[in-house]
Order: sequence, then structure tokens, then C-alpha cells
Amino acid sequence: MTGENPKKVEVRGFSLIKELFGRRNVTFPVFLDLAGECTAADLAGRLEIPADMIECAFINGVACGLEERVRPGDRVAFVPPGTPGPYRLTLGFVRAAREGKTK
Repeated sequence: MTGENPKKVEVRGFSLIKELFGRRNVTFPVFLDLAGECTAADLAGRLEIPADMIECAFINGVACGLEERVRPGDRVAFVPPGTPGPYRLTLGFVRAAREGKTK
């Protein structure tokens, strides 16, 4: 987030989550003030993204689970279930699942 406010976090949603943002007229990407650390699940809750809509989170480009910590200045993306097979490996879903970090 070079050049952005370091107390903000940048959030993106893909596929159905991006559509959810669109229906709510939420800007894309979303920039939220974040005073301190929270979990990706807390951040999703703040954005009212239902937990069953999220399979994996990315924090600063790394696939992880919803219990991973988010810090001010981070870039976060939420990905819904249904990502096609080859992308799951390429994007790190398989590794994150092996480490018990995703659903």
C-alpha cells in the first residue's frame, strides 16, 4: 500500500464477494481504518461478509486462514469457495490447507 495511509487496510473480494460489495455499493477496493491488529475473520465480520462465503484469505499476497493476523497497512483479499482446481495449487490454497489454515 505504498503511498496509502499506514493506519488503513486495503480489502478486496473476489467473485461472489466482489458481487456482494457491488450490491452494497461498497467501493472497490475497500480502505478501512484499522487502529491495531485483528484477525481476518474479525475484518470479514466488520465488512459483514458471511463466514460461509469465505474459503481463504490472502494477506499481503499469501494464502492463509481467517485466524491469521491483519495489521494496519496490510492488503487483504477474501476468496469464496469454488476456485477451480489448478488455481488452488498455484495460489497457495493447497499449502494453506495442508497447514490447517483454510476450510
